[in-house]
Amino acid sequence: MIYALVDQETLQKKGVSLQDLLSSIRSLPIPILQYRNKNGSLSEQKEALIQIRNHYDGKVIINDKIELIDLADGLHLGQEDIRCYSDDKVKAIAIIRERIRRKTVGLSTHNAAEIVEANRLDVDYIGLGAYRPTGTKRDAKVMGTSLLEIAKLSKHPVAIIGGVLLEDTFEPPIQYKVIGSGLYNAIVH
Repeated sequence: MIYALVDQETLQKKGVSLQDLLSSIRSLPIPILQYRNKNGSLSEQKEALIQIRNHYDGKVIINDKIELIDLADGLHLGQEDIRCYSDDKVKAIAIIRERIRRKTVGLSTHNAAEIVEANRLDVDYIGLGAYRPTGTKRDAKVMGTSLLEIAKLSKHPVAIIGGVLLEDTFEPPIQYKVIGSGLYNAIVH
């Protein structure tokens, strides 16, 4: 299944409006969409989430901003972000669950140790990457097909990320293929 990663910075770099992207992906089977905006204000992100809600019917995940959880179906956190709640990740997830209840929680992972650690956590899925090189996260460690093997360590569904193409196919536990830049390429000629 496609997990759309809508990154505001990438939209701006590619000269694509959020509205244009949402219109162009309407025909794709996308059950889950994550909105990421690392630099925008909360009010800008709120406006974007409202726009997404008005034009997209699937599950909406907000990246990092628990303050906006009322406008989303879930929250995705990176390894650094989860530590803002507690250095003990079990406690961190308990704090997050207290705030968001049974909404979806996703956690980024990058290696076998982080997957094994995530297996102890009350998360709904893990993000795992990078699969291939990508222009959006140049510092990401590219693991290629070895990523497919370490994904098998996860007891949670896996969302594989990093240079993933629409035509890629994966075996369980990889449930989602996270498509970011690939979504924009169809719009930008």
